[in-house]
Amino acid sequence: MQRTSKLESNTDTCPECGSKSIIIDGKSGERICGTCGLVMADSMINEGPEWRAFSQDERESRSRVGMPLSFSVHDKGLSTMIGQVGKDAFGRTIPTKTMFQMLRLKKWHIRSSYQSSVDRNLSHAMTELSRLTDKLHIPKSVKERAAVIYRKALEKGLVRGRSISAIAAASLYAACRVTGTPRTLRELSEHSTIEKKDLARCYRLLLRELKMSMPIPKAQYRVPKIAAKVDISENTQQAAVNILRKAEELKTTAGKDPMGLAAAALYIACVMNDEKRTQKMIADAAGVTEVTIRNRYKGLKEALKLEL
Repeated sequence: MQRTSKLESNTDTCPECGSKSIIIDGKSGERICGTCGLVMADSMINEGPEWRAFSQDERESRSRVGMPLSFSVHDKGLSTMIGQVGKDAFGRTIPTKTMFQMLRLKKWHIRSSYQSSVDRNLSHAMTELSRLTDKLHIPKSVKERAAVIYRKALEKGLVRGRSISAIAAASLYAACRVTGTPRTLRELSEHSTIEKKDLARCYRLLLRELKMSMPIPKAQYRVPKIAAKVDISENTQQAAVNILRKAEELKTTAGKDPMGLAAAALYIACVMNDEKRTQKMIADAAGVTEVTIRNRYKGLKEALKLEL
């Protein structure tokens, strides 16, 4: 280990005068000492591109790399595609006969990409995942995690005999739970064609068969979502988060619905900060009943000994 570090340090110092002021000339390929002028190397390899670009658009157009590897594409983005048909490589219009030949070639190229049943299954599932993530405004990183979960389920044979859309939606919900993204089963079922109970059944199947361990959902993460719908100030939101943290320390939140707890904490914070929001307004925003808010309100008030 000591010998390796010695060799590495010698490459950054001049062997003649011991100076560490090294100048690298990219045009001539020389490595020169800035103190004594010794040419340490005269045949350095230029590892940059052979083309030049003077703007960002020109640099991107000359780049020879494609899109990054993505699990949310059925072939992970590794296949080729036939682009716009009608012009050749020089931009000249091709004859009509050749254009129709290219269109037929493009059609059969697309068909050949989905030859196996696994490819067709993945294509359908990834399209459904993209649609749900767009509807629910879910980040791309969560979408990638959901695609990985779905691929594992497909390898285990869990999709056979079940709805592809249901397993895809359950994978997305599992990814949301793992990453702490606040999305509920009700929201997913509203934007898909799957009933909530079927979605929950597929989600439990994924947990059991893939041996996934889920973190306990925190009510604090639900506060901004509810507050945005009823226009509650930042100070009140922070007060609600503090109430939930104190309740969590006292272990009074165990076994209770996070959305109901967040709604009750927001209602308490509104009363404390004199913001006029009714239980019905907060209940509609949170997707719970007024009775739930009253029960959670009573429990938090007694546990924290609040005087309202």
